[in-house]
Amino acid sequence: MTENTREFFETLEARAGGSSKAAGLNATYLFDIDGAGKWIVRVENGQVKVHEGEGDADTTISASEEIFMRIVNGEQNATSAFMMGKLKVSGDLGNAMKLQQLF
Repeated sequence: MTENTREFFETLEARAGGSSKAAGLNATYLFDIDGAGKWIVRVENGQVKVHEGEGDADTTISASEEIFMRIVNGEQNATSAFMMGKLKVSGDLGNAMKLQQLF
């Protein structure tokens, strides 16, 4: 179980980079987590790079820290959170759907 958003993003490269889950996924994501900041996640050729801050992204995902942590800890389904308006996605929705395989 991940304790907080910072821990999640700071350990994401080690957990997901180079894995078969990231293979074939090429996208840049901006996570705008209310109460926890903004994070850029770049996935390219199976490698995952993460940095705190803003930047250009194919897909932007916005949520409160509470909802985001519930999703990453498996306590909340991302699709249902999206349908209820608790998780917002702008840009390439297909890329957002592919994130489920990475996390």
